[in-house]
Amino acid sequence: MELSIKTINGKNAGKLTVSDAVFGLEPREDILARMVRYQLAKRQAGTHKAKTRNELTATGKKFVRQKGSGGARHGDKKAPQFRGGGKPFGPIARDHSHDLPKKIRALALKLALSSKVKSERLVIVDDASCDGKTKSLKTNLSDLGLSNVLFVDGQVVNEQFLLASRNIPNVDVLPIQGINVYDILRRDTLVLTKAAVEALEERFK
Repeated sequence: MELSIKTINGKNAGKLTVSDAVFGLEPREDILARMVRYQLAKRQAGTHKAKTRNELTATGKKFVRQKGSGGARHGDKKAPQFRGGGKPFGPIARDHSHDLPKKIRALALKLALSSKVKSERLVIVDDASCDGKTKSLKTNLSDLGLSNVLFVDGQVVNEQFLLASRNIPNVDVLPIQGINVYDILRRDTLVLTKAAVEALEERFK
């Protein structure tokens, strides 16, 4: 499969042959949905916690006599019905992550890349670099027709490009090590540098 290469200014810079095994698959929504669910579950903190009755520090003394008070019979004030009492069946700290086979995770990334190619939402640029000015990068994005975009560079992201992109909404920049299905799908357009494409093909060789 041949894809066009553009410069960051939106000009044509030739063609690049990419692997059909990585960029030419038929998208499967079920695999992509499983992968997104896996990623979101893994990043969930799971630190929510409510104290139960036996975790509170309070006196256990019976605060009202058993009979004659005209009210209900109670033992101590750690009971759930009292203010400051323990919460029955409250949330507990736990790990929300679950397993997903490595082959499924690899396939999901290929499918996400292929879905961008099929919907014509994949742009390949020869290099992701700029002068570090946000205004200049906005102009470049306008030349490419991009507004909601994920840039994926090679092993090292250009520092000036990263600084220029930080103040532009709906623009994310990642090194190739950080590429993932969720970030690809949450942005309208995926922009890969030539270095990123070569790294991806080497990874799935």
